[in-house]
Amino acid sequence: MFERLREDINSVFHRDPAARNTFEVLTNYPGLHALLLHRLAHWIWGLGLKWLARTISTLTRWFTGIEIHPGATIGRRFFIDHGMGVVIGETTVIGDDVTLYQGVTLGGTSWNKGKRHPTIGDGVVVGAGAKILGPFEVGAGAKVGSNSVVTKAVPAGATVVGIPGRVIVKRKAEEAENPRRKVMEERMGFDAYGVTEEMPDPVARSVRALLDHMHAVDERLEVMCKALRKVNSDYQNGDLPQLDEEDFDCVRDEPESDGKA
Repeated sequence: MFERLREDINSVFHRDPAARNTFEVLTNYPGLHALLLHRLAHWIWGLGLKWLARTISTLTRWFTGIEIHPGATIGRRFFIDHGMGVVIGETTVIGDDVTLYQGVTLGGTSWNKGKRHPTIGDGVVVGAGAKILGPFEVGAGAKVGSNSVVTKAVPAGATVVGIPGRVIVKRKAEEAENPRRKVMEERMGFDAYGVTEEMPDPVARSVRALLDHMHAVDERLEVMCKALRKVNSDYQNGDLPQLDEEDFDCVRDEPESDGKA
């Protein structure tokens, strides 16, 4: 029992830099209080004393703002940060080293008996306000973005964002930077890299696609011009005109300081 308590306290130190000492963690972390009381309620639930287990769960909710059904199964080193508004349903199964933030709901979508709440794999992180609803599995190491609503299985190691939750997949073409596109973006003042690949901006993706198409057209025109020179030696073609930075002032967010973009 004391070994599990030591693990729970150490998990707070590992995942919350604001924790300064053991006494502070034991007295001022409602997530830890809710977890310890849930372990007691879950043990009593297993003895068949359902009413007493539910009463302990209700009292825990009053004191911590965290509602964990005594029938839920929770693994080792579980950490609830802040915790207010967290709800964990009866048939929920949570693995080891899982982190939940405030406002998370691990709920069901059916009134039928049996398994109706999610199974959370080892090492999963669930952001503030996220809702995971249904009897499916969230794979080990997955991350659920804040305020997401997840209603279907999540692969291990995936990142889920949005309503409804969708798995973010990094395209292979985006893993390598396109230097020509990057130069064009910088000249336009377009900050496509201001967002991470795990939280994509649809507008940024659209502009990137347009820029890539422009480069493809330029390359095709260059090939055509070379072919024309081979057919007709008199054919003359000049370089493409340079872009005028002033033409792109309207897409810049920052004010001009000296009259130039």
